[in-house]
Amino acid sequence: MDTELIKEVMIESMRITILISLPILGAGLVVGLIISILQATTSIQEQTLTFVPKLIAIVLALVIFGPWMTSTLMEFTIQIFDLIPDMALAVP
Repeated sequence: MDTELIKEVMIESMRITILISLPILGAGLVVGLIISILQATTSIQEQTLTFVPKLIAIVLALVIFGPWMTSTLMEFTIQIFDLIPDMALAVP
């Protein structure tokens, strides 16, 4: 098995992982930051106040970006399965 092929697959898998997780993490981060700023300006010290808006934002992001995330993962999986014969031919 070629080490260059392994390196390319690992880099692509890390890129896909970051790309897929970014919308969900970004939505939670933005909503959490906005709620924290509102809490700081109004002097509300309730820690559980951020939970429900973050949960709603994450679910909404999953609904919006879910089909794209699924298709991206499916394309990557198909690419990996297509590489299996190349990996078998590379074995001495």
